[in-house]
Amino acid sequence: MAAAALIVLSYLLGTFPTAPLVAGNAIRQGSGNPGASNAFRVAGTRAGVVVFAGDVAKGIAAVAAGDAVAGRHLAFACGAAAVVGHCFPVTRRFRGGKGVATTAGMTLVLIPVPALVAGVVWGALAKATHKASLASLVAMALLPAGAAAAGRPGWEVAAVGGVAALVVVRHAHNLSRLMHGEEQSLR
Repeated sequence: MAAAALIVLSYLLGTFPTAPLVAGNAIRQGSGNPGASNAFRVAGTRAGVVVFAGDVAKGIAAVAAGDAVAGRHLAFACGAAAVVGHCFPVTRRFRGGKGVATTAGMTLVLIPVPALVAGVVWGALAKATHKASLASLVAMALLPAGAAAAGRPGWEVAAVGGVAALVVVRHAHNLSRLMHGEEQSLR
C-alpha cells in the first residue's frame, strides 16, 4: 500500500509546473511546451537553467523516495511516475512537457555513468546543431544502451528503455519538423 501511494505521490510531484512558475505566461510562446528548452527560448538562459534544474530535481526526488522506502524496483517505478506526471499532468489537462529533464534526474541517480554520457552528448549536439529536440532524441537512445553496456539487469534496461521511449514519442512532432527542416532553434 505504501509503495502504491508513493508512486501516486511521485506522479503528482512530476506534475509540478516548473516552467509556468519560472517563465510565467511567456512559456505559452515559442513551441508552447512547458519545458526547459522553451523556457530558454522565450524567457532567457536563467529561466531555462532554473526550469531544467527544477525538472531534474523532480526525477531525483521521486527516485530517492522510492529507493529509501523499498529499494531499486520502487525507485524505478517512482522515477517513471514522475516522468509520466511531467508529460501528462492531471493539473493541466494532461498537456505537459517532453520529460527530458525529469528523465535526466531519474537516470542520474539510477544509472549515473550512462546518464552523464548522455548528458555530455546532449550538450555537444545541442551546441553543434542548436536543436534541443535532436540532442534529446539521441540522448534518449543512449540511455538504455548505456544501461545495458553498464551491465545493469534486464529489467532495469527495459525500464530505462520504456521511459526513454515515452520521451521519444513525446517528440513525434519535433521529429517531423526536423525531417522537414522546420524545427525551432535554441538560438
